[in-house]
Amino acid sequence: MKKYLLICIYFLFAIMGNAQESLQDTVAAKPLTAKELKKKKKAERNFHYNILGGPSYTPDFGLLVGGSALMTFRMNPKDTTMRRSVIPAALAFMFNGGLNLVVKPQLFFQNDRFRIFGQFSFKNTRENFYGVGYSTNKNYVRSDSTSQYRYSGIQINPWFLFRLGESNFFAGPQIDITYDHIMDPAKYLVEQPDYKRAGGTADGYKDFSSGIGFLLTYDTRDVPANPYKGLYFDLRGLMYEKFLGSNTSFYRLELDYRQYKLVGKRKVLAWTVQSKHSFGHNLPLNKYVLSGTPFDLRGYYMGQYRDKSSHVALAEYRQMFNTDQSNWIKKVINRLGFVAWGGCGFMGPTPGKIEGVLPNAGLGLRIEVQPRMNVRLDLGRDFTNRQNLFYFNMTEAF
Repeated sequence: MKKYLLICIYFLFAIMGNAQESLQDTVAAKPLTAKELKKKKKAERNFHYNILGGPSYTPDFGLLVGGSALMTFRMNPKDTTMRRSVIPAALAFMFNGGLNLVVKPQLFFQNDRFRIFGQFSFKNTRENFYGVGYSTNKNYVRSDSTSQYRYSGIQINPWFLFRLGESNFFAGPQIDITYDHIMDPAKYLVEQPDYKRAGGTADGYKDFSSGIGFLLTYDTRDVPANPYKGLYFDLRGLMYEKFLGSNTSFYRLELDYRQYKLVGKRKVLAWTVQSKHSFGHNLPLNKYVLSGTPFDLRGYYMGQYRDKSSHVALAEYRQMFNTDQSNWIKKVINRLGFVAWGGCGFMGPTPGKIEGVLPNAGLGLRIEVQPRMNVRLDLGRDFTNRQNLFYFNMTEAF
């Protein structure tokens, strides 16, 4: 594991020189040198990007060759006060065969009176299914003969948010279109009761889900991709109906509360409470609520713990190192930081019935590639199954 972590860090530092030094204008008291002029032009450029790549590792897909891109820009290049839009994208090619592409844009329009957020993904990978419910998930053996299958799927999930008057409230519709195709199920997975109940066979499983819903959001974060201060609350609901093209009818409700407090120069205390629920008798296999993802309980295999309801509470301390940047070593150190987090997940078949508790903690390294835009490398602990998992992502977990 340490080997892959060092490889990732090497590639990050190898291209860090291309990161932007500052987004602020500078005023020169004397004619600028060629080097200073080049630096000033970079700072004034609207479109900024970083591309990171090389060998990597994820707990769900193992060894891979991947790349991440972080693009930031203003919709109106002439308005330097406008909030910068952010498009993080990740592309991974697995050594065991597979492709994973994820894009999670945050676009700001009309002086932040209108936003488009969301998630767009395409996957053709080897994944695992552990059943439904805490006891089944905890005791189900992960292997190529019991849980593994080939998955191919796509998700299109945009959110459209309109500011309500002059307040910090936003509201609007969202759309979720998902196609799931399971192929080559493992020998013993074919007989797994939850897999069979959903309609899975030895030939595989297919599902198409199409839903529409609403969002109500309160947001005072200074920079949504990496907040230092502010509060975020999100209430959303989705309905999937056959008249919308969905194979089955079911519903989803989510609440997400986050708060950030600046406790020193580039030192932040962040915490979140999340509650997610799916309702319906014939839920698709991939529409159960997952407890343990790269964005909450880091350390648990994604999809290992799934049921109809999940609650998560996490607190995270984030600190960047502050140096005077008088030489190149201090400049490099100034781009580094660390995080430490702890929390717990709770899961069950209904919002009020808790059948499993999932304690979680971890440590992470942060590398600033653009002002207030970090690459994160996290090592999370799963105390239930006593394992550690490593993550490599753009932007903060929450």
